[in-house]
Amino acid sequence: MLLNNRYRVLRTLGSGGFGETFLAEDTQMPSQRRCLIKQLKPIQDNPQVYELVQQRFQREAAILEDLGDGSSQIPRLYAYFSQNGQFYLVQEYIEGQTLTARVQQQGLLSESSVKEILTSILPVIEFVHSKGIVHRDIKPENILIRHRDGQPVLIDFGAVKETVGTVMSPSGNSTKSIVIGTPGYMPSEQSVGRPMFASDIYSLGLTAIYLLSGKSPQELGTDPATGAVLWRQYALSVTPSFAAVLEKAIQFSTHDRFASAREMLQALQTGTGPVAPTVPGFAPTVPYIHSQVPTAPPNPIPQHTVSVSSAQSSQSSSQSSRSSSWFDGTFVGSLLAAIGVTVAIGTGVFVVFNWQQSQQQVKQPSAQQTQSSIQPSAELTEEPQESVPTQQTLVPETTPSPEVSDPLSASVDKPSPEQAIQNYYSTINRGDYQTSWNQLSPTYQNNQRLHPNGYLSYIDWWGGQVDSVELEQVSLVEAGTETATVNAQLRYFMKTGRVVPSSVRFFLFWDAQNNKWVVADTR
Repeated sequence: MLLNNRYRVLRTLGSGGFGETFLAEDTQMPSQRRCLIKQLKPIQDNPQVYELVQQRFQREAAILEDLGDGSSQIPRLYAYFSQNGQFYLVQEYIEGQTLTARVQQQGLLSESSVKEILTSILPVIEFVHSKGIVHRDIKPENILIRHRDGQPVLIDFGAVKETVGTVMSPSGNSTKSIVIGTPGYMPSEQSVGRPMFASDIYSLGLTAIYLLSGKSPQELGTDPATGAVLWRQYALSVTPSFAAVLEKAIQFSTHDRFASAREMLQALQTGTGPVAPTVPGFAPTVPYIHSQVPTAPPNPIPQHTVSVSSAQSSQSSSQSSRSSSWFDGTFVGSLLAAIGVTVAIGTGVFVVFNWQQSQQQVKQPSAQQTQSSIQPSAELTEEPQESVPTQQTLVPETTPSPEVSDPLSASVDKPSPEQAIQNYYSTINRGDYQTSWNQLSPTYQNNQRLHPNGYLSYIDWWGGQVDSVELEQVSLVEAGTETATVNAQLRYFMKTGRVVPSSVRFFLFWDAQNNKWVVADTR
């Protein structure tokens, strides 16, 4: 078959509701170069519609030409024409493999490979957005890895498809008859015909998750309360910092996603995503007052544990407990003089000491219930459970276990404060850090000393250093209509193999709007 008396069709590459795609060769070029031809069929056979589609098709073709000329990672447009009531685009033929095909043939991609793809494709998306264009159909099938240089190439823009989907309403007005995008990969605002730049960010985030997990969006669970995509259990090896970047990209609300492709790229390159004020799904409207940390560690000596580890490298992490045996032998050598030692407490908050004590001083227990087994030599400051850039911190992780849900939580009766703490740690153990983060009050979340990088700091602790946490005992100290105090006996099972006992006192506040207890403070 010869199209436009010039392009000889070699084979059909695909077909769909919009038309067909062919591999062809240009008979009027000395090299007879190969090209990709997309045949687009107007969905309504109407002379008025045809004329309107033709005008829009010309405009969209000019945009594709501009994009292809401006980026080597977008196919160039060679020509466009209409023939027998159908429209054709002639584009550069990219020899490569779609991301879908790569996963199917080679298996899941490593985190470093996915980061490399994102780092290369995000500048392309930023360029597209700078032209005022939303791609609208980013997915694994529409990103090719070019054989000759291994670079990702963005293909199959959605605007032209929308053009041929134009129909005429009974009133004589032209209207869009279809929503461009792929179910699952397109966010809610796009599904109702309101695509934004942030829509492409969402689609790219889910594309990355597919590469890491092998799961399409339809195979992933969704939190019915928040719309959050639940994917972490399918990609457990992903580092907390990278997971935080992907989580931000796929937030339900456009305001909670990255503001631009450039911002997402910066988060990838620096390894620290922007601070997320809250994770979608929980935003208590009742104000909370965050109390200051006491000048000495609270809970009884036998219940408190000091742990030290590097947030940057688990190999350099070291821990200290109330037991003197932790400081014997080679473990003592792992403690560096005059470093900040962090006490891991239940909510993932750290109490940092300027460590100046000798081994014997460390072993000295305190008789007072409000003091830790280790005497601080300087003032006590509160630090994040997740990650403290300037401090070394040991982090426990949680063993996946189903969240304990209170059957009365949706009823008029309040769930017990003890049950709220059980739910908190069960949620952490199953790796649902968004939900557990949202059980902290906004004031507690936004405390820069505790969470200097917001949610990213939180998951750096729970997802990066803690393997699991066991709630040995939980007891109610006091409870009122709006507040409650709960004591919890914990054991952290660290990724380093250590088991760290701890005792934490929770100060809870009742959030009537969401019918749940939230953590206002801990000691």
